[in-house]
Amino acid sequence: MNKNLIVPAEPAQDSQDMDDLRIVEYLNLATLPEPLQKMLSQAATPAERDMLLMATLTATSACLHNLYFRYGMTGKKYYANLQCFILAAAASGKGIASQALEMVRPVEAIYPTLIPGDSTFPAFFKRLYENGGRGYVHESEGSVITDIWKSQAATYNSILRKAAEHETVSHNRVKEMQVIPCPQLSVLLTGTFSQYHHLVPSIENGYFSRLLPLIVRDTHAFDRRYVEASAPTEPVSRQVGQQLARLCERLHSNPEQEWALTKEQKSRLAEHLSMEYKALIGMLGENFHSAVVRMVVQIERIAMILTAMRLMSELDSDATNKVLQCSDEDYEAAEMIGGKLILHAAVAYKMIEGEKAELVPQVETNCQKQMLYERLGGEYNHKALAEEAKRQGISKRTAERWNLSWIENGLVQKINYANYKKVG
Repeated sequence: MNKNLIVPAEPAQDSQDMDDLRIVEYLNLATLPEPLQKMLSQAATPAERDMLLMATLTATSACLHNLYFRYGMTGKKYYANLQCFILAAAASGKGIASQALEMVRPVEAIYPTLIPGDSTFPAFFKRLYENGGRGYVHESEGSVITDIWKSQAATYNSILRKAAEHETVSHNRVKEMQVIPCPQLSVLLTGTFSQYHHLVPSIENGYFSRLLPLIVRDTHAFDRRYVEASAPTEPVSRQVGQQLARLCERLHSNPEQEWALTKEQKSRLAEHLSMEYKALIGMLGENFHSAVVRMVVQIERIAMILTAMRLMSELDSDATNKVLQCSDEDYEAAEMIGGKLILHAAVAYKMIEGEKAELVPQVETNCQKQMLYERLGGEYNHKALAEEAKRQGISKRTAERWNLSWIENGLVQKINYANYKKVG
């Protein structure tokens, strides 16, 4: 991490709070699918890496035709489609998200996918209908969304919310009723909080728990590398996009294919989110219930996208003839990403509730602190503390600071230099 490139948007803000919201720096990059590694290599700062991560996952999710998993007691089919809103300040580097759009261009040349955000609702619905219910909206200018969508915000909110659950949507035109039985729509938007608020006017609104927010508070100084670096002969995003197009073509030409977590991974996911639920509901109240519960689907979607991206590098001709199983490394990455996104949702929740000045509230620190404490054994050593903190995406120095506070508050007893025991 090049700290010299990062200038906090609000100098008074505790940089440690922003570290707690980081995503990519807590992932093991070496175990990520190769195409994702290539995409992230284009980012220069931690904030850019997080934005490019979510942009790449969201854009890829629009191209995974016929890949699904089953969820819940009814076994309802869910597809990969993510919807994400990047809330970023000016000069935060959000332009890096456009690389994900470039990645989709080779797919667009084969299968119409892109739907302009600068569209009236009838035009938007018509394009989605003509695309067979599949589409990707990528809009980096929040003002465009605000100006075009503000008069029909409720209508857009409804279709985006239903599409997130693949529920039937319809539009009554003069000549006919157009119906899309199973929309598969991915959305990547960037903008300010006020623009986000047009789509999510309240925490009771059903779209709050379905639209993934990524909060970015960094700006960075001018980076000489943007001028001095030589562009590759073939842009990285186009290289990855060509791989994605081949995968999309293969999936599209075959019957629908199921993907699934292993039994052990499902058990671990249930345990992980039950702890998140306990901590966050206690902090934020029952209105945050839906955001935690729906994160189950989002984590599975992310894990499925990672599996598919790995197939882009490992084009196994037999892969479409069997149920795809999630690897442990992809599950662990998805769990980490989802756990961090819950914290970003908590920040958005506080902002919607009117606490805009507290853009990185203490809620995420407190929740993670409680989760770390609960997951440590009755007796643990310094190594176990560090390993568990890393698994949860908590920096080593933060874990050590929290451990010291537990000792000072009588929750933990220090046995010797590197060994500790919970009290009671």
